Amino acid sequence: MAARRSRTASEHESDDDSYEVLDLTEYARRHHWWNRVFGRNSGPIAEKYSVATQIVMGGVTGWCAGFLFQKVGKLAATAVGGGFLLLQIASHSGYVKVDWKRVEKDVNKAKKQLKKRANKAAPEINTLIEESTEFIKQNIVVSSGFVGGFLLGLAS
Repeated sequence: MAARRSRTASEHESDDDSYEVLDLTEYARRHHWWNRVFGRNSGPIAEKYSVATQIVMGGVTGWCAGFLFQKVGKLAATAVGGGFLLLQIASHSGYVKVDWKRVEKDVNKAKKQLKKRANKAAPEINTLIEESTEFIKQNIVVSSGFVGGFLLGLAS
């Protein structure tokens, strides 16, 4: 990615179009939020915090995630189920005529497109899974706390 550098008045008069190359990947590595919280080479969190602190950190974040997941899941299920129910009622009452063969055809078409996109995104997903697995292995105490908190958040 190239960025145009600002020029002085004397340089502006000449037709010299010079560009400075910026390495944005290095910037992202240095200024990533994860590095701010856990440090540049954030190995195991166990090196920085006690076991009790790790469990509390994981448990609280897990509970928050589980609670939000539960609420959003209920809301989404209610919206989809309610919409489908209203569509069925409208269809049986004669207000709406649904071409179910066309709906099935469109759904199958969407499935094919999703499969194509999923196959293209597979390398990025595999990299993310490998990085996540490595993080969980290095930070087993925080990960355990997160799972426990997540399950408690789902239950509340």
